[in-house]
Amino acid sequence: MKIGIFDHLDRRDVPLHRYYADRLELVSLYDRLGFYAYHVAEHHATPLGMAPSPSVFLSSVAQRTQRLKFGPLVYTLPLYHPLRVAEEICMLDHLSHGRLQVGVGRGISPIEVGFYGVDPAKSQAMYIESYAVLMQALTSEVLDHEGEFFRFKQVPVELRPLQQPHPPIWYGVGNADGADWCVANNVNAVVNGPIARVREITDRFRAQWAAAGKAESALPLIGTSRHVVVAPTDAQALTIAARAYARWYASFMYLWLRHGSAPQFAPFPESFQEAQKLGLAVAGSPSTVRQLLAEQVDQAGVNYLLSRFAFGDLTPAESTASVELFAAEVMPALCEEVAVS
Repeated sequence: MKIGIFDHLDRRDVPLHRYYADRLELVSLYDRLGFYAYHVAEHHATPLGMAPSPSVFLSSVAQRTQRLKFGPLVYTLPLYHPLRVAEEICMLDHLSHGRLQVGVGRGISPIEVGFYGVDPAKSQAMYIESYAVLMQALTSEVLDHEGEFFRFKQVPVELRPLQQPHPPIWYGVGNADGADWCVANNVNAVVNGPIARVREITDRFRAQWAAAGKAESALPLIGTSRHVVVAPTDAQALTIAARAYARWYASFMYLWLRHGSAPQFAPFPESFQEAQKLGLAVAGSPSTVRQLLAEQVDQAGVNYLLSRFAFGDLTPAESTASVELFAAEVMPALCEEVAVS
């Protein structure tokens, strides 16, 4: 069982240069306290994401951390030239001495990809082709490809990743069929949603893994993410979480509401209280959070938990206090309990 961090980098009401400095301080704390990895979302033209270029932000993360793995979750591949993103991946992998984790996807928001002139109806096909080109660029000395969207002929590949044959790949799985692709390609998976939905996908993943004759010890990470607030008492944590979640939710829904639409694959309700009832968020004292997360991890069948400690209008002091309590009083026991169960 491993515990990492997921971060939208959604906007707070502070100058952006200060926002970045505060967040990088928090990432340094994740590194010092022994979290496994730090995963950054990519969003565009929305207060939900202040890191629209994950590579730029992650280059700063690489220089401020020593052990923490990190990466985008995900690179929205239809928005990238695959040769360019391959080169950025190689640079980040070397800058971090081999700590990069590469998440890939087509992008959850058709509105955002549309801003870049991408036809949402073609984004899946673009993603599939771009991923094929990307993997060839990361593992070959010469790039040759003839497709619908991209064409390369005898392009020399001068940059190679430090991790061979390439950094670990991550994918956001929205349905059980997505687990099959992850199994076939040895890809780590992150599943968001209520526990029953997560369990359906983790069961499918493990069944396909076993059917393929692959060793249980080599099983990739299968994770889910939760908004988490830890405070000395349940009442304090719930008060903080409800306030911050309301701000995060407004950013989450910003573009959808402007376009009179709603996210198709997003299970998040409007209030933190409802999110906690659905198992999508947890707030409380260390003992409460420890108990709730241990139950959820067991029920969901995951071997990786991504916590969201910085969201909405949480102040750096509030996030820091929450992280420190979690690392001291929740994380060690949670990992031990899951390992024994």
